[in-house]
Amino acid sequence: MFDRVRRRRAARRVRPGDGRALQPFRWWQLLGRALFHLPPSGPHEPEWSVDIRHWQDQASGSVTADLYRDGLCEARSALPAAFPVEDGRIEVAMSGFGVKRCHLVSADGSERQLSPDPRSAEGRRARFDRRHPAASSVIGVVSIALVLSGVLSLAVYLVETVSRIPPIAESVGVIAAPIDLPTWSTVASTVGAAVGSTERALRLRYHWLDAAGN
Repeated sequence: MFDRVRRRRAARRVRPGDGRALQPFRWWQLLGRALFHLPPSGPHEPEWSVDIRHWQDQASGSVTADLYRDGLCEARSALPAAFPVEDGRIEVAMSGFGVKRCHLVSADGSERQLSPDPRSAEGRRARFDRRHPAASSVIGVVSIALVLSGVLSLAVYLVETVSRIPPIAESVGVIAAPIDLPTWSTVASTVGAAVGSTERALRLRYHWLDAAGN
């Protein structure tokens, strides 16, 4: 039920596009733009593209995505978005670290992730994964470890902070961290968690721990 309500709200945010042509991805847009494509599934099927200018839009308080059909702007929506297409809908969502979802959801419920543009940051990460799968796996494991380190650091801090509240301190005492970590270690853990979550976002991997650890 919650998913249906969420999809209806996303569908209401969709507005008609202005028909402008899709601009090619430029190298200087690596940090502020994401571009995904859905190639035609048949000879008479359109090519869909989703263009997200997240750094440019965040200044206005919301991030929008543009849907292109055969290179022309078909629709626009604030995120999260659910663009209706012939055989289903294209769902787009972002986290604080990048795109966390850009999938075609067919009428039968099956999902297919759109392909990142080869020149985008997501596309470069996908190419690295194809060319160097072993190294890519190691980086993936390291990114998870960095996120978990940030979660653990935050959990220890919260437990100690809550235990210092007078009624709780009188009841159970102050629960101090087993190791008194220096400030630089806490900062490094926070930065590491952000780096790990950003790397995961380049692969459209997202878990609530990514937000919890930062």
